[in-house]
Amino acid sequence: MPALTMDQVRQLNSYSIYTTEPKRVLFTLANLEQDFYLTDFRNLLMGLTNAPTEAAAVSHFARRYGMFFAMQFYMLAAYDEIWDGKFEDIRFDATEEFGNHTVSMFVNPNDWRYVDDDERESVIQSILYKQGHIFVQQLRKVTSISPLTIWENFFGYLLWHYHVLLENPGLADQAMADIEILEASETWALFSNKSWWADYTGGQSPSALINVPVRKSCCFSKDMPGLMACGFCPLK
Repeated sequence: MPALTMDQVRQLNSYSIYTTEPKRVLFTLANLEQDFYLTDFRNLLMGLTNAPTEAAAVSHFARRYGMFFAMQFYMLAAYDEIWDGKFEDIRFDATEEFGNHTVSMFVNPNDWRYVDDDERESVIQSILYKQGHIFVQQLRKVTSISPLTIWENFFGYLLWHYHVLLENPGLADQAMADIEILEASETWALFSNKSWWADYTGGQSPSALINVPVRKSCCFSKDMPGLMACGFCPLK
């Protein structure tokens, strides 16, 4: 398994994904696969963030987790690498950012692996299902939140990543090839008859949408103490 470079670690850190040991472990990603834990998880989030509603707390977490989910596709396009560890090794701890309490992720830097060209499509399918769909479904068990809201929380970061990648002549071709895989409905066939990504972008290039209000659902950021509505809130 390849260890991450310092540049890769800095990139992860900029999205609140850390390769150091957390001070404590509040919960792991594996905990969220267990239905009996979900109520405790929701209550923990609400207490930690002072979220006014369950939906706001869960959506806030989805945005935090979405940074990791989107980073999978960035690392794949930029380095031909993905995180491929165990869910119990993705740990969450309470952190403070800009005076607000939240949760951040802590991972093992040796859990990334190289991806061969002939497995690229199956790897993307697996990420969408195992790291996307399954956790979207789990989060929806603790509050009445739309799956669209959660997926759009993920896609907001991914849109930016692909914009950056497409601006880099050395990475643009690979990024576009990965985007084409994401746009294909067959890639999503394990749990959907359509591409949620293609629905989100309308088939347009990420760079054409970077300053456009793409979201169709509200992420509830406007309801979180210390935060403001996101710049592309559809309720404005």
